[in-house]
Amino acid sequence: MSILPDWRIRELALAGMIDPFEDRLVRTAENQQVISYGLSSFGYDLRCANEWKIFTNVNSAIVDPKHFDERSFVDITASEIIIPPNSFALARSLEYLKIPDNVMVVALGKSTYARCGLVANVTPLEPGWEGHVTLEFSNTTPLPAKMYAFEGCVQLLFFEGERPEVTYGDRKGKYQGQRGVTLPKL
Repeated sequence: MSILPDWRIRELALAGMIDPFEDRLVRTAENQQVISYGLSSFGYDLRCANEWKIFTNVNSAIVDPKHFDERSFVDITASEIIIPPNSFALARSLEYLKIPDNVMVVALGKSTYARCGLVANVTPLEPGWEGHVTLEFSNTTPLPAKMYAFEGCVQLLFFEGERPEVTYGDRKGKYQGQRGVTLPKL
């Protein structure tokens, strides 16, 4: 299994793996600097959509992945959000992905946000999975932190190998085809 370069990611994206697909690394949009997104040498920088779920303790709910209380989040639709100190937010990718049956993807945080204390959870995207990527961002600082929609938020690394016996799509995984920000499921 080897990491895929830009030309191979482009081939797969144009065959339907990433939609919409940006064929180059974008650093300015509408004459303004943005946190980069699009195709890079050995990856693809995803953008956040403008749908966010910000963690709140206003209802004093317990965070339990088996019995998740949706009241733990405030839903926000905005081009910018503030993540409270020592808190986190969920977002979704602007791009919809269809991972080929012989490709494994790992989402990593971008250094621009990491240098501000915003950490993206490392997330695998399994062979055969498709959907909007639900992204998790932790504000590790004692200060409020800002994030931007429609700009880069995580980098995807693609690894191509032999097709596994059973893909995520074959087993009809619980997050298959997700749209929007998706909360934990059992």
